[in-house]
Amino acid sequence: QVQLVESGGGLVQSGGSLRLSCLASGLTFSRCAMGWFRQAPGKERQFVGAISRSRGSTYYEDSVKGRFTISADNDKKTAYLQMSGLKPEDTAVYYCAARPTILTTPMSTKVSDYTYWGQGTQVTVSS
Repeated sequence: QVQLVESGGGLVQSGGSLRLSCLASGLTFSRCAMGWFRQAPGKERQFVGAISRSRGSTYYEDSVKGRFTISADNDKKTAYLQMSGLKPEDTAVYYCAARPTILTTPMSTKVSDYTYWGQGTQVTVSS
């Protein structure tokens, strides 16, 4: 049974930092591209960023570039989302997602391209 479990969310002041973790089990983590998405109340789930299966490439949504960093540790089967310079508009439930791929598959920003999802973790940024 595949499980993705996010942790690290919470309440932080504007300008602060948080690191989210996503622990994977039941899948071959090293063969998956990993993505992070977020969903604010009343809005659609939005792409935040992704890291390639090779772990050599990352891609970010424009509003988080320079503030958020994605990494992954294959030995720990864990993906991370380091967030700094947080703004109130970053408030959302954050989800990690796994996409089993071959090495040459381009990274995707689409929700429908990711096979496995975590339950989400709430991030609230106060002004």
